[in-house]
Amino acid sequence: MKRIGLLLVLVSCFISVNSQELSEAGIVNAMHTISSHDLFNFVEIQCDEKYQGRLTGTPGYQACAEWLAGELSEWGISPAGENGTWFQWFKVPYTLVLPDCGVTLKIPVKNGRDILKDYKYVTEFMPGSTSANGEITAEVVYAGYGITAPELGYDDYKGIDVTGKIIMIEREAPVNPSAGAGKFNPWYEYSFHQYKLENAVKHGAAGMLYNYGPIANPNNAYDENLIYVHVGDSVVKDIFSGIGKDHMEIVTNINKTLKPQSFSTGKVVTIKMSTIHFPEGRGSNVIGLLKGSDPELSKEYIIIGAHLDHLGLCYELIPGANDNASAVAVMMGVAKALAKNKIPLKRSVLFVAFGSEEQGLLGSKAFVANPVISLEKSILLNMDGVGIGQSINAAAGKDFPVLYSFIEDANKKYIHRTIITGSFSNLGRPRLDAAILLRAGVPSLSFSTFGSVNYYHVPQDNPDIIKPEIMEDIAQLLFITVAEMANSPLPLR
Repeated sequence: MKRIGLLLVLVSCFISVNSQELSEAGIVNAMHTISSHDLFNFVEIQCDEKYQGRLTGTPGYQACAEWLAGELSEWGISPAGENGTWFQWFKVPYTLVLPDCGVTLKIPVKNGRDILKDYKYVTEFMPGSTSANGEITAEVVYAGYGITAPELGYDDYKGIDVTGKIIMIEREAPVNPSAGAGKFNPWYEYSFHQYKLENAVKHGAAGMLYNYGPIANPNNAYDENLIYVHVGDSVVKDIFSGIGKDHMEIVTNINKTLKPQSFSTGKVVTIKMSTIHFPEGRGSNVIGLLKGSDPELSKEYIIIGAHLDHLGLCYELIPGANDNASAVAVMMGVAKALAKNKIPLKRSVLFVAFGSEEQGLLGSKAFVANPVISLEKSILLNMDGVGIGQSINAAAGKDFPVLYSFIEDANKKYIHRTIITGSFSNLGRPRLDAAILLRAGVPSLSFSTFGSVNYYHVPQDNPDIIKPEIMEDIAQLLFITVAEMANSPLPLR
């Protein structure tokens, strides 16, 4: 009987060791079920015209959110939104931009007949994504950064009259985050697009040429009294042409002296915008859960995040293939591989497709304000633009070395891509969902890729620029990372 008992113990040990070996092999095999073909297909689906560019609040966005929830459900992932649904809702006003938009410069000539110069869509101007509807013809007044900061002794509007006129202003502020927290923080609130637009209205401006790109961007306020567009170098150059002032010299002097240099340009411009505003819009996050098996560790959460939204129509369809259909596709690839292959997980994994990242990070703010899990026991792996190039950037790896060590180990063992990292000060105007969770105390890494042509907030961000191979590699990298993190005996934070 003793011999039989000993034999059973030995067999049990053999099975246990062999099971562990098979488990590791099974995880590697599961990793290889993630294919570039599937990921690219997910990108193409999100970019389909039926979803109308996925602007949060629109029926097209919500239809895409429901498609995503359906895929997660089919793979065996549980809904983790409000009231047992997939969705977490929040308010999001939005504006539709229609085709009849333009910018025209009036050029006087000696014989009294003016020449009208129309600027080109995308390359020379982009419609303001939250502009009011209408048309304005007026003189252009250069108003620096459009900032009024009495406590800093700075006012771009001092000494100029912009009532009923069109202002031209710069983005950001004369002091930027690279100067450090001490110098930048007093300027922080003045760097927001919303502040600049509202301050322009407060001073009586009726139109705005925003020196920003030109790209589309719905992250702004709306006021029915202000019509605006984003412009690029060619428009700025023409406004400054022949008036004896150099644009770059003026900006440099403002930044150096912190003294405004506003003036009337004498140039006359027409801005025409065709928009419809929806102040009562609603948007949603899509949230799914794979519950961990350990009674205690399952109370800790690894959040895989990516924003589902993009810019909608402005006025052409802006598909947002890299930004951010690529990241949602990678998140889906990780979710499917974990769920369909029944990978054992001691910690829980939460999948969050944030809405309204492009409209001021409203989705991640809603998630933090009303968390569906304990943020104190969570970490975030966020992705934004992971569909181009050959190399990976993992922001904040030096700030969270424990989290980054899982990435490094998985890359060295399986993926072998170039990965760079560094610290993330998170000082400036927040541009990533990870920035919001970081400020809520959630340790966060945020991934992007680089190394090939990329188009940002313009119609050319379509599936043609996507490199499926890099998506496959980052999906496999995160799959291995999540499996290791979920089962690690060591604390993640």
